[in-house]
Amino acid sequence: MFTINLHGKSSIYEQIRSQILKFIQIGILKPNDKLPSVRELSMDLGINPNTVQKAYQKLEEDGYIYILSKKGAFISEMKTNHKDIIATIKKEVKTYKEEGVSKREFLTIISEVYGEESVC
Repeated sequence: MFTINLHGKSSIYEQIRSQILKFIQIGILKPNDKLPSVRELSMDLGINPNTVQKAYQKLEEDGYIYILSKKGAFISEMKTNHKDIIATIKKEVKTYKEEGVSKREFLTIISEVYGEESVC
């Protein structure tokens, strides 16, 4: 479910955080769904548990998840507003830009999603 680019410009905890946010947005993760335990996810990805813990802490601080002692981390019930969506899109675009995706490629994808002729 989660993939990590060890050679990417984004930190590993930020990659985990971004993927969880993306999974929430597209409906893979729904309110009250349980996330993998810190230990389980760190073992699956072959990373330090502190890295997963940091991602979960940031998500909890931002209200995307809640953590119950000895029970685990769960997706919060959130109302996504337009500003949150735009902020997430900007962050994702910036990440992909840093990974080498061109503006032309983005515009082509956007045109495809909106069912328009390519702008390129």
